[in-house]
Amino acid sequence: MGTEHSKNERRRSMFFLRKGPKLPAWEDALLSGKEPKSLLKQGLRYVSLSLIMKGMTSAPDFLWGLPEVQKLNLSRNQLVVIPPSLGKLDRLVVLNLGGNCLKCLPKEIGLLRNLKVLFVNMNCLTEVPAELSLCRKLEVLSLSHNCISQLPLSFTDLTSLRKLNLSNNHFVQIPLCIFALRNLDFLHLGSNRLEGIAESVQYLVNLQIFIIENNNIRSLPRSLCFLTTLELLNVDYNAIQTLPDDLYLLHRLPRIAWNPMDKGLHIAHNPLSRPLPEVVEGGLDALFNYLREKKEHN
Repeated sequence: MGTEHSKNERRRSMFFLRKGPKLPAWEDALLSGKEPKSLLKQGLRYVSLSLIMKGMTSAPDFLWGLPEVQKLNLSRNQLVVIPPSLGKLDRLVVLNLGGNCLKCLPKEIGLLRNLKVLFVNMNCLTEVPAELSLCRKLEVLSLSHNCISQLPLSFTDLTSLRKLNLSNNHFVQIPLCIFALRNLDFLHLGSNRLEGIAESVQYLVNLQIFIIENNNIRSLPRSLCFLTTLELLNVDYNAIQTLPDDLYLLHRLPRIAWNPMDKGLHIAHNPLSRPLPEVVEGGLDALFNYLREKKEHN
């Protein structure tokens, strides 16, 4: 009788254990006595660890004892701070800190000399440490949806950078250091507070995608027309009234584009002076012919 009662109790206990909230994989592993290294996954290219959407307010200490990790995803948590110990993970190639509550990054991020991809989008950053410019292999950087208004001049050292997203920040002008990044092929500065584009934009000779929608830009500089590698130029939702006569030199723009994902010239929702609105309705060829003829007559 007692034995049968004990069996029933065990069954009832196991039932409630199964019905209880499931522990995150990393907590479950540690509580069961497994080595933290057992959480690492060997992919085709990188040793990776993902702790996405774990509800963490701080990164677990065991992380900093995993120098093997090359790809680390801590996105979509509630992290308030990243400790200096981050610098111990010097084999990191990809680091995703997006969707947290970070107000700053540690200076030790500059020790990540193998870092190629960094996402710190959707946080609360007001500045970026100058030490980030020591990550000379960095190719992709997203700082979108923060509160940043300037970048360190030392960013000129990020000569390998190809894709830079600074959208949804507080920039009033394009930081000068950006014009030194000659390998950029993608630059997103949409939804800032820009009032103009410096003539120095002409130095971005490899730029293919340039997005500056939803700003306060009143005119486009003539030097922009020399970026003949451009395939997508988005100036939607600005205060542009006139266009530079040499815009027709941007021969890789395939069309007047309306879909945000399409390549071409995006120029909707600007107070263009007449007859430009009517000309634009005729398509890109009509616009370029108009500008070319206007220049010849001048």
